[in-house]
Amino acid sequence: MAAFSFHLGGQMPDLERASIHAELSPPFRIARPARHTAPFVWCSPHSGRIYPAAFLAAARLDPLTLRKSEDCFVDELVSEVCVLGAPLLAAEFPRAYLDVNREPYELDPALIREPLPDYANSQSPRVIGGLGTVPRIVADGEDIYGGPLPLAIALQRIELLYRPFHQALAGLIDETYARFGSAVLIDCHSMPSALMSTAGSSRPDFVLGDRFGASCNPALTAFVKEVLAGLGYSVHVNRPYAGGFITEHYGRPARGVHTLQLEVNRGIYLEEATLARTRRFAYLKRDISYLARRLFDEFPQMLNTRAAAE
Repeated sequence: MAAFSFHLGGQMPDLERASIHAELSPPFRIARPARHTAPFVWCSPHSGRIYPAAFLAAARLDPLTLRKSEDCFVDELVSEVCVLGAPLLAAEFPRAYLDVNREPYELDPALIREPLPDYANSQSPRVIGGLGTVPRIVADGEDIYGGPLPLAIALQRIELLYRPFHQALAGLIDETYARFGSAVLIDCHSMPSALMSTAGSSRPDFVLGDRFGASCNPALTAFVKEVLAGLGYSVHVNRPYAGGFITEHYGRPARGVHTLQLEVNRGIYLEEATLARTRRFAYLKRDISYLARRLFDEFPQMLNTRAAAE
């Protein structure tokens, strides 16, 4: 996997550093199977729900509002993949605090107090929308902070949280590739049930993102869509989500590394106002386990057959 170049300078605020070390060490969980039997890695980068005390003290929003950006319980929905033979990486920190599905330095000049370093990307559409590596807003558009943050805070979160998370993810992919000769990353997310821009307009049950065919073998996308549709779910491909930084960065199908982003509609398993699980949670978890079982049993052979034909 391509390595990142991380820059860290200046004196870090002691309170935030202490909060990270006390509450987010380690900043992620890796659930490993008893035996790694399938060339898959599953990832849940936005389901973290440990909100550091220093973050809550700095935020102007209440904890429930901060959680509007969270992919609530997605790590639990996909947890059976470990029983079936693949590892699962899940962030412990929340997306509102730091978003690892961004470039390492998509930094927002509207949020950061000092001038940004030359290596920062301050003009991406995600930054302009307030959703950079250190988000300025939560998913429904409310400002997280009452004022700008020191640059040192952003760099500290990147150094202590972002960097270890991506090192762990790259390591799992490399391990899988070394063991099986190929690797498939399933990057798992959730989305609100309604489009914010169109009142009352609903989204499909699932959205699959493969960067319009660039991040994985098209057969993977087609297979997942077929299985989910066969279970009765509505499935869109690349609309409205084609895949984020993780999908784009790690997906290298020509080299045998395939990445597919899997977005599930929160409305089919969650009471979105309170973020409580509904009775359908258990059924959705069962269906995702079925999808994983089908993938593990059938897709590696499909890859091998295609490679032999080529």
